[in-house]
Amino acid sequence: MHTGTSDSHCFILPCSFTMATDHHNPASKQQQPGTSAFKLVIYEQENFQGRCHELTGPCNNLQEAGVEKVGSILVLCGPWVGYEQASCKGEQFVFEKGEYPRWDSWTNSRRSETLFAFRPIKVDGQEHKIVLFENPSFAGKKIEIIDDDVPSFHGHGYQEKVSSVRVQSGTWVGYQYPGYRGFQYLFEKGEYKECAEFGAQLPQIQSVRRIRDMQWHLRGAFNPAP
Repeated sequence: MHTGTSDSHCFILPCSFTMATDHHNPASKQQQPGTSAFKLVIYEQENFQGRCHELTGPCNNLQEAGVEKVGSILVLCGPWVGYEQASCKGEQFVFEKGEYPRWDSWTNSRRSETLFAFRPIKVDGQEHKIVLFENPSFAGKKIEIIDDDVPSFHGHGYQEKVSSVRVQSGTWVGYQYPGYRGFQYLFEKGEYKECAEFGAQLPQIQSVRRIRDMQWHLRGAFNPAP
């Protein structure tokens, strides 16, 4: 991840398709052979209108790169994670391939309405295994999930807090509440010894799902229930 703050550290370009009628056919204009495996378009207004900016790599500060606001998002190649604060800090928002016409299409936590940074997510193959622990440093009761999405830990008999996490394979996103609601927490392969390491203020996770991409799963991205 880049740590600089100037716009020279952002893989960002102004794009030419700025009207809502244009965003449905970006592939013919944007996705040419040999282009980046990651591509995301930010529109400054809702419903894919206004000025737009194309990202093909990490950006630690959108404002310094010339993006005034984020109104809607089109993910051409993903997945990505956005952050509430610059330098990839604060609340996290996961974006998979698809269309996000307004804020409530990518979050319902409503704690913040700002996006200041983005980076691509590297999807770790097609196998998935995650173990979530009640206490820090992988202690206490645990719930182990293999190749599955779990909309409610309570429904699987786990009613404890989640203070540490071990991701053995795959890339995951955990949610504060059942039904994939509330704050989002990105889990990439590795170990998280305490909740602060995955960006949580409280050890509360009650649902989790896999992050998948078109390379492994041809049906594409996650579609939340309305």
